[in-house]
Amino acid sequence: MQKISNLCVNLIIEDLAQSIEFYKTLGFVQNIEFSNEQAAAMVWKDDFWLMLLSKNFAKTFLPERKSFGEKNTTSALYALGFDSKEEVDNWYQTALEAGGKTTQEYDYGFMYGRDFEDLDGHIWEAFWMDPAGAPKE
Repeated sequence: MQKISNLCVNLIIEDLAQSIEFYKTLGFVQNIEFSNEQAAAMVWKDDFWLMLLSKNFAKTFLPERKSFGEKNTTSALYALGFDSKEEVDNWYQTALEAGGKTTQEYDYGFMYGRDFEDLDGHIWEAFWMDPAGAPKE
């Protein structure tokens, strides 16, 4: 059995099969043991998991909520750090080729990032940072 990560983010999605393929393209691996027709566990380098939840399944967790997973709202931004600007660019480009949409790009010298929306409007930030280069106060 694979170790369950200390950080697991639940994302509410429209189309489970389509989202599984999107995240596989980005390098996540599906853990079949924790997946079914309503949800899928997607693992990033063993230390970070996503649970892709269908809207109907997500509603069972908080039935008093009126809406779930609306594309035009943002309740969180998800950031993954990479070891180089090139890795950031590669992951970002892969996301765009898989159907993601650009939201923001930046380069502050010590910090570099490329942000995109996934298929359901969740915003991801791929970033590289050199803490030693950060501005000093």
